[in-house]
Amino acid sequence: MSVTSPSVFLVNVTGQVETGRFLSGDNLRFNGCFTAGQDWEVVTGLEECMSQTACRSDDERQLFVWNFPFDITFKSTNPFGWPQFILSVYGTDFFGNSVIMGYTACHVPITPGTHTRRLTTFVPESASTVQKLLSWLTGRRPEFRDLKLIAQGRGREVTRVRSQGEMTITFNIMMKDFSKFGYDCGASGKTPYLGVQPQRSVTLAREGQSEA
Repeated sequence: MSVTSPSVFLVNVTGQVETGRFLSGDNLRFNGCFTAGQDWEVVTGLEECMSQTACRSDDERQLFVWNFPFDITFKSTNPFGWPQFILSVYGTDFFGNSVIMGYTACHVPITPGTHTRRLTTFVPESASTVQKLLSWLTGRRPEFRDLKLIAQGRGREVTRVRSQGEMTITFNIMMKDFSKFGYDCGASGKTPYLGVQPQRSVTLAREGQSEA
């Protein structure tokens, strides 16, 4: 009997959300979720997660340490819609209200190996000074209804945001059967990806061609 070619390729994503640095707020926790294109399907693992609450460290670093693990495996036949990891961080303000402290998102690394990402977080801004004052007094700050909007460019053209802090994430990537589909994953990269660019497309180079 002849060995049939694989019908899908696999991407295993493990790692942990390590630390965060925020100028304000305390008792921070985050919600995380993975999102991908229509051709992608989760084989094992959880698409959503919720961390424990972390307090600000007493040393000069002023870090929030979670070391929260995640583990998920995807399968697909098309790299379009490459998976992204979205985080929303919540904490308490000066009045003790639970408020959003920051959003961030990044694509899962496209090469096997260990990768560290330092991601800038942002929060939506009120449309006017009056609304900003009311949200500060009531503890009800602007939030996104759908977290997946953060990983998209559509619908964010008029959104006003400001930087709020940063988070550090470590990814461990394993891939299977990409070469049998004609894709070259390349070598493991170690340069951190700074900031959030939800509109950035992810492409994989075909064998014999350069990356887009």
